[in-house]
Formats: sequence, structure tokens, C-alpha cells
Amino acid sequence: MPAKKIIIVGGGNAGLSVASQLLRKDKSLDISIIDPSENHYYQPAWTLVGAGVFDINKTVRAEADYIPHGAAWIRDAVEKFLPEENKVVCKTGDVYQYDALVVCPGIQLDWQKIKGFKETLGKNSVTCNYSFDVAPYTWELIKNFKGGTAVFTNPVGPVKCGGAPHKIMYLACDYWRKQGILDKCKVHFLSGAGVIFDVKEYAATLTEIIKNNNIQPHFTVNVTEIDGVGKTVYYEEKDAAGIAMRKEMKFDMCHAVPPQSAPDFIKNSPLSDPNNPFGFVEVNKATMQHSRFANVFALGDCTNAPAKKTGAAIRKQAPVVVTNLLAVLANQPVIAQYDGYSACPIPTQYGKLMLAEFDYSNTPKMTFPFDQVKPRWTMWILKTKILPWLYWNKILKGTA
Repeated sequence: MPAKKIIIVGGGNAGLSVASQLLRKDKSLDISIIDPSENHYYQPAWTLVGAGVFDINKTVRAEADYIPHGAAWIRDAVEKFLPEENKVVCKTGDVYQYDALVVCPGIQLDWQKIKGFKETLGKNSVTCNYSFDVAPYTWELIKNFKGGTAVFTNPVGPVKCGGAPHKIMYLACDYWRKQGILDKCKVHFLSGAGVIFDVKEYAATLTEIIKNNNIQPHFTVNVTEIDGVGKTVYYEEKDAAGIAMRKEMKFDMCHAVPPQSAPDFIKNSPLSDPNNPFGFVEVNKATMQHSRFANVFALGDCTNAPAKKTGAAIRKQAPVVVTNLLAVLANQPVIAQYDGYSACPIPTQYGKLMLAEFDYSNTPKMTFPFDQVKPRWTMWILKTKILPWLYWNKILKGTA
């Protein structure tokens, strides 16, 4: 009997973790990972790069070194899904058949949805830690800032690592305080969200941090344009009648975050949730199985599951996908469940971090035997030293 053929679309954290865990359960599986990228990035450290405490070159390694032994790497990009025929079509025109499909290509950064953003990114005092090439420029701006208006933005809709747009703001304020210039800084947070954080226990801590740093938050606003040369950010804010008013804010430094959505090849496919405005893959949020195609699973940032899009969520989703996919291949019922667990390590100053952990119901799910609402030095060590090591040495290898 031929080995079951599994195709994994995406060779990031989710794809490599699932491939490694599947092969640990059954070495006879015929697994192919489709991903065009030569490099693999540890993106959670890019905030630390922007804050001047992590080397950007330590966040990138060769993808080839992390493809698990026993899996094939197809260096191509998927262009089309044909789930009725159990096939994927790649850009080269090659077609691959599967018995089971795992979809996890991550999320797409829609830079173009903010007018002028891409053109001014990495210059004119406009930066973004979501870019490998630009994250070091964030530190240049923070380090050389002498006072004035600093604007940090967060788009409308879900983003990967929802804390990242404001983490860098807290670190910048702490740095400027240490330089004795915070009183010369006007710091504004333009956010598409309605609150600073969805879990009230952690939000209380962040509200206090915002107050102590004299940050001015603006919630439920939509950044639409960045004029780097004119040092102006334009945004929409609804008035009391719910009518969007166009406003502008001058800046001396701007850290902006692009809107995000499912990659276009997912948006335009039968796997996409037709009721999701961002085009994410339609899954059962507990089993991570596709709602309409039983042999298709998805995890990570590309799904419509209402969990935060973090590496910590992937770590809990991966074993659920592995167990349920093997059950489908063996004609067994799908029983493993994911409870929406996610974690967001939020540095509140240099040397202190709040580890926010929670589930679908926004109930705190604390791992450690102390109150994680309080920022701690130990959690800073976890973020800066332990988690990067775990990622490269355990998580991608399916052992953590």
C-alpha cells in the first residue's frame, strides 16, 4: 500500500512544526513542503531589533537547514487550490496530488492599503518592525530622537502578533525617559482597535503604562495615508454620528503597521471563508479542520479561527492538526481540540515584560506560578534568550 501523501503549503513555523511532528508519529508518510523562500525568519525578535537589543542577522537562517529529514522541499509557490480534485497547482505549472493538505502560508502584509507607505518606508523617519530590512532603522530613529511628535500606528483588523504595534512604543518611551527627553516627546498611538488589549486583566497593566508614559491613544481610527516627505499621517476617525472624518497629524518619527489579510492565492480560492472580509481559510476553530473539505487542515495566521495570530497559538494548534489529520487518513473520528490559547509577550520597558496568555474566551491562562499581569525581569529573559533558542532547537523540530 503506497504511503499517504501529505502536502504542506508554507514552510514557516507552522509548516515545519507540523511536518516534524507528523514524521515523529509516522516515518512512512510522504510529506512535501511547498515554499519558495530561501530564508527562514524568527520574526518575534524584530521588536527587539527595533529596540536595539537584538542582532537582526540572528533572526534569519537558511530554510534548507530546517526542512525535517524525511520531508521533501518543493521550492515553488502555490497558485491555485483544487480541493474537489485533491490537487494544488504551483506557479511553475506543476500540479501535486495529495491525500491530506495542510495550509499554513502565514499572513499577507498589505502595504499598498496605506497610500504612500511603501514609498517612504525606511526613510523620512518612517519605519516598521514588520520588515526584516527596515526593523534596524526603527532603532536608528529611536536612538537619534531628540523630542517632538512620535506616532505609532495599528491597523484595523487582525495582524500577526497583535502586541507588536504597541510593544515598540513602550520601549521607545522607556529609552527616551532614560535619556531625559520623554517630557519633550508627544507620543500618539493611532489604533484601529477599540481597546489597548482584549483581555481586561492585561489591559489594566497596559493602561497604566500608557498613563505613566503620557501616551495619547486614539482608538477605532483608520490610518489611510503617510506622507513621509511632508511628515504627515492621515487617518479617518468617526464623529458622534458615525461619519468618518479625515484627520491629519504631523510627526517627527512614525512607526506604522500595514493592514493584513490572507495571501491572495488563498483569498481567491475555494478554501477561503466567503464571510470573512480578510479572506482567511475557513476552519472549525476547535479541530482546525476545513469546514467543507474534510482532508484539508489549516493553522497559523492564515485561518479564520478567532485566536490571536502568534507563534504561541501555532505551538498549540500544531499537535491538534497532526492528531486530527492522522485520524482522517485512518478513517477515524476527529477528536483533538484547540481552545484558542495564545500568548503575547509584551515588553513594558527595557528589562521587564508582561507575558499575556489567554484563550478564545479571553480568560487568562497563566503558565507560571505567579501573577503574570505584573511585568517581570524573568519574563524579559524568557523573551530575549529562552524563546529564540527554543524556536530554532525545539519548536521547528517538533519537540516542544
